[in-house]
Amino acid sequence: MSALNPLSLKAELDAASLVRHIGRVVGVKNGMIQIQGLAQQAKIGDQLELHRNFGPPLIGETLQVDQDLVNMLPDSAPEGVSVGSRVILRQAPGFAPGSHWLGRVVDPFGHPLDGRPLLRGNLPRDLMQSPPPAVTRKPLGERMETGLAVLNTMLPIVQGQRVGLFAGSGVGKSSLMAGLAKTMQADAVVVALIGERGREVNEFVEKTLGPEGMERAIVVAATSDQSALVRRRCAWAAMAAAESLRDEGMNVLFLADSITRFAEAHREISVAMGEAPALRGYPPSVTPLITGLCERAGPGTEDQGDITAVFSVLVAGSDMDEPVADILRGVLDGHIVLDRDIAERGRYPAIDVSRSVSRSLPAAATDTENQMISNARRLLGAYEQSEVMIKAGLYAEGSDPSVDQAIRAHNELDQFFARIETNGAKGSFDQLNLILRRAGVQLH
Repeated sequence: MSALNPLSLKAELDAASLVRHIGRVVGVKNGMIQIQGLAQQAKIGDQLELHRNFGPPLIGETLQVDQDLVNMLPDSAPEGVSVGSRVILRQAPGFAPGSHWLGRVVDPFGHPLDGRPLLRGNLPRDLMQSPPPAVTRKPLGERMETGLAVLNTMLPIVQGQRVGLFAGSGVGKSSLMAGLAKTMQADAVVVALIGERGREVNEFVEKTLGPEGMERAIVVAATSDQSALVRRRCAWAAMAAAESLRDEGMNVLFLADSITRFAEAHREISVAMGEAPALRGYPPSVTPLITGLCERAGPGTEDQGDITAVFSVLVAGSDMDEPVADILRGVLDGHIVLDRDIAERGRYPAIDVSRSVSRSLPAAATDTENQMISNARRLLGAYEQSEVMIKAGLYAEGSDPSVDQAIRAHNELDQFFARIETNGAKGSFDQLNLILRRAGVQLH
């Protein structure tokens, strides 16, 4: 963790404001609070602090501005708000991450959530930063060590690749992402916990990641009880933190859990703004929203590092054609599918290799390694096509040489896909080659 410097202190002083602009509530309509007196000063994204007749102030964000009125979307129900209530305008807080944030847990505004003071970085980041120009970006880099045999071999991840992790609830998605955060090859890790259950944020930091994982990580968290604006901002803030580290020359692993809750938060905001739903209840603007976030990850320019990204998607009922999953599949460089049936029989990570793909292949592997991957996939396909007959005892050995090989390899491949790898990709391929040879498959 880098030491703090006078520039960080100067940034804190520059962000302080001695002027307060005050407006008054003139109406509450469709969940939006209408405010008069701030239209000339307020900007989209500015925070508003509404003082009610009882309780703490109600915090919200400027969502719409016209010539006379400002529309505020509050963080919680507008209980106790009345016409004439006083509203204080707070300028949009500058989000200024830095490498000294490593090891810390922050909210989407850059405020610490771990009870310790935290200074901002030298320069505020644009939360809606454009990706590097396409023609100046580097190609995908070298294969990365993941700590899992299945990802080292069948589904390799290379530096700068963007991968989707598709899973239903309770299938081991968060555990897999935490394992990658601890073991995957990277200089730094940025984790976006979007709409996560409150009790699970601390559990993820203290137990799942642990001190070892947190040493090189920045966790940006917005819990499920917070407003849609805060939850949506969480993904942008985490990506801005990753871009800050990338611009310092670091190779960053970005983990987002989950893009589905990011899209759901945007849907809530869009409905409040009057945008009509189109894609199974999602507004048309959800497509550029998701693709814009994904494009910010990936290889940087020659003088930058890279952002290798894993975006998780909650797929209800394993529906891979639901809008968010469909959008992501079209823009990412591969997808990993977790299957509930595999999880229920106790194999973790519950990756369905047949339905998963890495678009870094074949470039990410040698000719010999690609041949091993192809043979393993052929055996998986042969077993799945005959699985009903095999389990019913209707298949006679010798009927099909490929199925015979698949049956001999099945249990070992299943164990291999759960293997924690300590010997790197070479060790994983050596083990895969051994399994194929025992099944009677020879490399040519």
